[in-house]
Amino acid sequence: MKHIIILGDGMADHAVDRLGGKTLLQYADTPYMDMLARKGKTGRLMTIPEGFHPGSEVANTSILGYDLNKVYEGRGPLEAASIGYEMTSEDLALRCNIITLTDGKIKNHHGGHLTTDEGAMLIKYLDEKLGNDRIHFIPGIQYRHLLIIKGGSKHIACAPPHDHPNEPWQPLLVKAENTAQEKERLSPYETAKLINQLIRKSQELLAVHPFNLKRQANGDDTANSIWPWGGGYRPQMETITQMFPQISSGSVISAVDLIRGIGHYAGLEVVKVPGATGLADTNYEGKAQAAIDQLRKKDFVFLHIEASDEAGHDGDLQLKLRTIENLDHRAVEPIYNEVKTWDEPVCIAVLPDHPTPVEIRTHVKEPVPFLIWHPDIEPDCVTQYDEVSCVRGEYGLLHLQEFMQVFTKE
Repeated sequence: MKHIIILGDGMADHAVDRLGGKTLLQYADTPYMDMLARKGKTGRLMTIPEGFHPGSEVANTSILGYDLNKVYEGRGPLEAASIGYEMTSEDLALRCNIITLTDGKIKNHHGGHLTTDEGAMLIKYLDEKLGNDRIHFIPGIQYRHLLIIKGGSKHIACAPPHDHPNEPWQPLLVKAENTAQEKERLSPYETAKLINQLIRKSQELLAVHPFNLKRQANGDDTANSIWPWGGGYRPQMETITQMFPQISSGSVISAVDLIRGIGHYAGLEVVKVPGATGLADTNYEGKAQAAIDQLRKKDFVFLHIEASDEAGHDGDLQLKLRTIENLDHRAVEPIYNEVKTWDEPVCIAVLPDHPTPVEIRTHVKEPVPFLIWHPDIEPDCVTQYDEVSCVRGEYGLLHLQEFMQVFTKE
């Protein structure tokens, strides 16, 4: 049997008064996810281990069956792998957002939804001005880039910008976690001081860049600061095949660097789809077709769609509803309608990695609903796919690596 995970990043949510007390999954038109829940089995999954921040890098790595206490090195190293930067043992890699600051606060974590070309232009400009033998800025996708500090320490506390919308930025600057000194590395204090200097210098440089001057004149959000976070060293991870021998080959499909990086270390082929943006305008049809094409020749596909998470971070209720419905109609529907006809059965799982409630605009550490379907599965009593209905699912409440263990045995 082949297996595919269709993951709607941040899709889970809370009950919303504007929707009559329903969650977005309850309210949205999702006939195919509801059908798969009705024909399959459901449950809930806690994706965040104790002591870990509810980030996508943590949740998705956990969903794929990894013990975060053994492999976690932060978001930066995963994105480094995705964009083709091969880390050395001395590197500290940090995710480097380009963000918007307004009136001393973090207005958004994406610099006004930069395009990939715009983000690359700004990060290359910063590398020219601030880069040296120790410091390197490397372009990624849209607002998501990479900061490499040779000999930097990972023992620092960095605030993910998407978790702090409308909060003052200065209290969120990087802090040393301890005074430990690693051989041939900067101390945590020295690393934190260096990063904070880079943040402040980036603000001076970006404020006068022609791109931002034009945006400011038009009344648009300016991409006026970097925000590094999620730092770590090169991770040591087994491949999916080593952990689950029944999976001999697999692919990951995502527009997001960190997911591609997880896939790289997991031994999955990284498949890039033209028009895949990580936003609501992403190429759903192209990603669905890529998943089908990969399933024809691989045992396992991890299809990741980011759009709902971004809408949640922006607090845009209607947009998030639309992204959920697009996932159902433009990804789940064509994949199901194709694979249901195949001689070799395909097991489908649908789930988010974490909730990103629109009224909070940040990730929360709560269980997410999931469904599993294949042609021979014995259905449970659940007839709809949402946070409330799946409480009654036969799988109950799973934790962390248990999901992949259950899923690969179906």
